[in-house]
Amino acid sequence: MEKQNIKKLTLTGIFIAISVVGSMFSFPVLGSKCAPVQHLMNIMGAVFLGPGYALAAAFITSIIRNLLGLGTLMAFPGSMCGALLAGVLYYYGKKLPYAYVGEIFGTSVIGGILAYPIAKLILNNSQAALFTFVFPFFISTCGGTILAIVLVGSMKKSGVIDRLITENM
Repeated sequence: MEKQNIKKLTLTGIFIAISVVGSMFSFPVLGSKCAPVQHLMNIMGAVFLGPGYALAAAFITSIIRNLLGLGTLMAFPGSMCGALLAGVLYYYGKKLPYAYVGEIFGTSVIGGILAYPIAKLILNNSQAALFTFVFPFFISTCGGTILAIVLVGSMKKSGVIDRLITENM
């Protein structure tokens, strides 16, 4: 296995671990468990690893969170859509605001809408509507994005991001 892949897999595992542990610090908003650390890690995955690894990290985190009872099935569309869109927008735009916007729009709007059929068909939630989860997902992702703006923005200004991406990836 290439040295580059081992480093990406290792960093992916670290982001998954932080996301799972961070999900113990969640709060309920309108039937959704909001875990801002997941959204912080989605943005970090998008910036450091790219869309594929960020998506994989979000998926594996959602599985582990559900197995441990720390999340719901809504974790899948919310985290995965945000991580993928943040990764794609950052990959092509190479600017942090693209990752932030991708995470917010991907999680809240796309993930929120995709949560509807899960709630309706799998969880048999008769009160769920098409846009039921958009607002709760928006609250959660905004919290994580604010954390990312502070943390990742500081890392960018100090040159850490550029050094890590060019030297190690």
